[in-house]
Amino acid sequence: MEKIKSSPSANEGKTLGLVHTSATLVPVFDELCKKYLPGVKVFNIVDDSLIKNTIACGELTPQTSKRVVGYAASAEEAGADYIMFTCSSIGPAVETAATLSGVPVLRVDQPMADKAVTIGKRIGVIATLSTTLEPTCDLVKRRAIIAGKEIELVSRLCNGAFEALMSGDAQTHDTIVAAALKQLSAEADVIVLAQASMARVVAALPEEDKKVPVLASPPLAMEYLTTVLQ
Repeated sequence: MEKIKSSPSANEGKTLGLVHTSATLVPVFDELCKKYLPGVKVFNIVDDSLIKNTIACGELTPQTSKRVVGYAASAEEAGADYIMFTCSSIGPAVETAATLSGVPVLRVDQPMADKAVTIGKRIGVIATLSTTLEPTCDLVKRRAIIAGKEIELVSRLCNGAFEALMSGDAQTHDTIVAAALKQLSAEADVIVLAQASMARVVAALPEEDKKVPVLASPPLAMEYLTTVLQ
């Protein structure tokens, strides 16, 4: 008697390559992949010099961009059916890599930008690094044009917050970010977190300070991947 074979899941056999600029992001996305993409194989590439060089130079340089493109090629050669870079600061280079890759390449903040432009006209963007704030604002503007939406951007750079966090003073970082979020919520219809690390600050805010939706890139990117990896 012939055995009836069960149908494979929609995601079975797919492989996602994740490229990170910090090893701390590996467990974060590991948990998200287990939640959103249980049937997908995942591997990680980590190089923190990409973000360190970008911060040191104050901008994404051609040399770093070239290396980003190289990592996309490496991920494709390793068998990725889809590639996602999890750092917003190198986003422009990721878009260049997407034009040269044989498989789809996604910057982690694109789904977040797309959702923001559907929510409201005045979009707030908050960051602790100028090297992240500028590419995120640029992305939101361009995704709005693609969506045919007219928007206004209100951006906030949390001066001193990143330095405090790097020195081990998480409390000062959180205080600076919380104050900026509270101020920005009075000026925008929706707020975009240029760095997902700020999401914990949002979670700790009093309910009365959560006046508008606040978007973080990782969960929205994973929700997007569930649709394209089906």
